[in-house]
Amino acid sequence: MKIAIIGVGAIGGFVGIRLALAGEDVTFIARGANLEALRSRGIRLIGADGVEEAVPSVRATEDYAAAGPQDAVILAMKAHQVEAVCLDVPKLFGPDTVVVPMQNGIPYWYFHRYPGALAGTRVQSVDPSGSIGAHIPCERVIGCVVYPAAELVAPGVIKHVEGNRFPVGELDGTTSARVTQLSQCFIKSGLQAPVLTDIRAEIWLKLWGNLTFNPISALSRATLAGICQYPPSRAVAAAMMSEAQAIANKLGITFRVSLEKRIAGAERVGHHKTSMLQDVESARTLEIDALLGSVVELARLTDTPTPHIDTVYALTKLLAKSLDEGKASSGQPTTA
Repeated sequence: MKIAIIGVGAIGGFVGIRLALAGEDVTFIARGANLEALRSRGIRLIGADGVEEAVPSVRATEDYAAAGPQDAVILAMKAHQVEAVCLDVPKLFGPDTVVVPMQNGIPYWYFHRYPGALAGTRVQSVDPSGSIGAHIPCERVIGCVVYPAAELVAPGVIKHVEGNRFPVGELDGTTSARVTQLSQCFIKSGLQAPVLTDIRAEIWLKLWGNLTFNPISALSRATLAGICQYPPSRAVAAAMMSEAQAIANKLGITFRVSLEKRIAGAERVGHHKTSMLQDVESARTLEIDALLGSVVELARLTDTPTPHIDTVYALTKLLAKSLDEGKASSGQPTTA
């Protein structure tokens, strides 16, 4: 398949090199130091076991039009960065191009082909102006949930921490030829990519932890184990998860694991810093609205009280504001 990877960070780089090593026709859409590294040295993957693999020569460009029509376009940036590229993404479209968003949180396409009263509702937290949905039509989207952990240790160099699961699914739950082809392509590349008939339920399962542990860790500077092993913060996490579960249940979602089992799973990860805490420490823009703002929005749409989520959302937004003000006063850019 001809596949364009937009955003060659940890996950985009990990997926891209796995696909390239398997012989797929991959084009990396990048800029700056990443683009320079890809053009001069290719891309390198350091496995969780320390084994290194490399593709010394890759196709990399910042010119979407030059890349030409693709079979699949993978959006591998954070949710708040999608709007900045949405005007250029259509330059990669052929008649049957599919788009695979790999963002955490509630996606902009959530209510497309949704089997309920909210069908067609725009999730304003993640697509405020409607520009994403207008330029990246939901009809092209195949849902995907990202479970692996990876790090961009240097431009063009990715370290795989753990996991290789990327479940995929059509938004209407069908097992189409295109989602089957995408799944098989990922599997051939050494990734686990089962086709799910309810991709939204899988999104909620991943989000259940992200909306809770990411902001708590950013606010407290605590690791996953630290949050789970301190009774007061564990109680806050459980309360937030209970509120989120109530929203999801009203939207027809059933969780396949219990709340306590989900917390226990986070605790087993150990003293791992969440991505939001890493972003705080690296002075990067925080991924708040896709993880928390969207959940608050869905709570209002379903008339669900969420006092704990609302409070943590407000505090995390204040943290982001304070960080941006600090960067502004020191002359640093306020976005990353």
